[in-house]
Amino acid sequence: MNASVSHAVHAQSARPMPQAVLPIDAPHAVPLAIVETLHGDEVIILLIRPSAWLVVLNALAPMGWILAFTILFMWIPRLPLPQGLIGWSDVQAASVGFGLCAVRLAWSSLEWSMRWFMLTDRRILVRRGVLSVRLFEAPLSKIQHSIVVQSVSERVLGLGTIGFATAGSDTFIAIWETVRRPFEVHRTVLEAIERFGRRN
Repeated sequence: MNASVSHAVHAQSARPMPQAVLPIDAPHAVPLAIVETLHGDEVIILLIRPSAWLVVLNALAPMGWILAFTILFMWIPRLPLPQGLIGWSDVQAASVGFGLCAVRLAWSSLEWSMRWFMLTDRRILVRRGVLSVRLFEAPLSKIQHSIVVQSVSERVLGLGTIGFATAGSDTFIAIWETVRRPFEVHRTVLEAIERFGRRN
């Protein structure tokens, strides 16, 4: 893993920011939406978002269905049906289909831009949502299990998904999906749990 860089993170907010250590994919400034979730002198250890490949991976299945129906509707006007029964041409069907694919990609991009994963000296946090924001957090002291999973596509792209489970939970209640260098990220989280979880 690249060496961690400790620096002051500034944001456009009256609230003073703590020192932050952002070893992987560190942005130059923490978004205001993230600043507002910090508690007092809480320290950011890791702040990342999913790989941009998530935009494509999330859109693949819906776009596959869109393209399948596009081909179907492009083929229908070629059938020997009575004139005037079909109210569109193959070109119109193709235009609508590709337009819907573009909309789906745009929505997936917007979802990606609103998704953040954060590790502090107190908590693991997941923030996501476009129209409605969903914020999940769990104290480091409550994290009992974690796992790294790589699908075939993630493994090819060097990505992975990390799941976290708390005490008394039989499922992974926090998911960091499609992150770059997942094993390095996972190791950073485990080190933070070992160092700060017991203290908290």
